[in-house]
Amino acid sequence: MKSLTIRLTDSLAADIEAESRRRGIGKSEVARERLARTAARRTKQSNLMEVVRRLAGSLNHPPSDLSSRVDDYLRKTGYGKNRRSR
Repeated sequence: MKSLTIRLTDSLAADIEAESRRRGIGKSEVARERLARTAARRTKQSNLMEVVRRLAGSLNHPPSDLSSRVDDYLRKTGYGKNRRSR
């Protein structure tokens, strides 16, 4: 494990210290957990953005006014129609 020195605002330092006392763990552990949660959230957001990037532009020749006529476009393409049972 590597060591890192950071400067915190008084309120953030007090918050970490209070959580540390309440949970009975070290301040460093609280800080590590918070950093890990933030990193996990960023990874999740990054993965979602990758999905959006892959889907963007996936419509074949959409109408130029698609943003204002989404319902019409979906109706014309058959989206949402009941499928016949086989």
